[in-house]
Amino acid sequence: MSSYWKFISIVLVIVMLVILPHFLTPFYLGLLISILFYAYLGQSWNIMSGFAGQLSFGHSAYFGIGAYTSTLLLVRWGLNPWIGMIIGGGVAMLFGLFTGYLSFRSGLRGLYFAFVTFAFSLALEAIAVNLDIVNKAMGLQVPLIHGDSWLRFQFETTKIPYYYIILVMVIMSIIVAHLIEQNKLGYYFRAIKEDQDAANMLGINLMRYKMIAVAVSSFMTGIAGTFYAQYFYFIDPFLTFGMSVNVDILNTAIIGGVGTVFGPLVGAMILTPLSEFTRTIIREPPVFLPFLLLLKGRAGVDLMLFGLLLILVIIFMPYGVVGLIRAKWLQLKSHYEGRAGSSKELIQQPK
Repeated sequence: MSSYWKFISIVLVIVMLVILPHFLTPFYLGLLISILFYAYLGQSWNIMSGFAGQLSFGHSAYFGIGAYTSTLLLVRWGLNPWIGMIIGGGVAMLFGLFTGYLSFRSGLRGLYFAFVTFAFSLALEAIAVNLDIVNKAMGLQVPLIHGDSWLRFQFETTKIPYYYIILVMVIMSIIVAHLIEQNKLGYYFRAIKEDQDAANMLGINLMRYKMIAVAVSSFMTGIAGTFYAQYFYFIDPFLTFGMSVNVDILNTAIIGGVGTVFGPLVGAMILTPLSEFTRTIIREPPVFLPFLLLLKGRAGVDLMLFGLLLILVIIFMPYGVVGLIRAKWLQLKSHYEGRAGSSKELIQQPK
């Protein structure tokens, strides 16, 4: 495809994304915002765990720190949420660098590092539950302005501005992931991911580049925490530091394709509607599935059904959707190149 047609395609996609929310019902607009939100979270995790191979089970720590920092600054001292978002991301990054330094300095890697990140997220949840300044387990309510304001990061009458904000965040995260993948930093990340000892022997500073991955990932995740707080107007320790946050982040990247630029976006496009579908089908079972009437209204059944579907996807697509598409494309490409090579040899054979 020529540069001209690439430019036209990009312009058309941007125009479509800009006008799309104006043609959606509130339900589908909310669903689209959720898709973009989890795509952003998945990409934040992907940079650290997918590209650099530093597996994290505790990204809710950075998410919760970002949410609590900006909300606490707003509630206690009236600081603008946009400024609080940057500060929240910075505090999350400092915490990530602190925990990362302790872990990497101690030689932790693989599952050991993953369990350490999980332990830190559990510790922060326990601290928040018992800390007076953050209102303990009761959580914090974002002060409502009863209207719409870009300056105050609140939109009561319409959710469309939230769509544009998270859309920009997703685009920026994809750009960051693409730049990392295509530059020297990405090559260093992949070398560390494949074999840390070999990367060290090649002269790659393991501590430096692993800390860079942690810094970028934790900062981006902290920003997502602020968006969550301003979107729902409420946070508590279980919503922000809870295990469900870690699971949602992991699932999005794993299903879409770990270590790929568009994997988290594809994963979010699949999992978010799928999660909503399982809740709906249990709440109101269709008439052609009468056996589901026995499960109607039972707590946790929708999660079990969602988990079953997730297991099937992982079994049949272990490298994610993007990984599967890439493998099929390479297989098809090699097949046709092989046939073209065989035809060329036949033509060149002497009569």
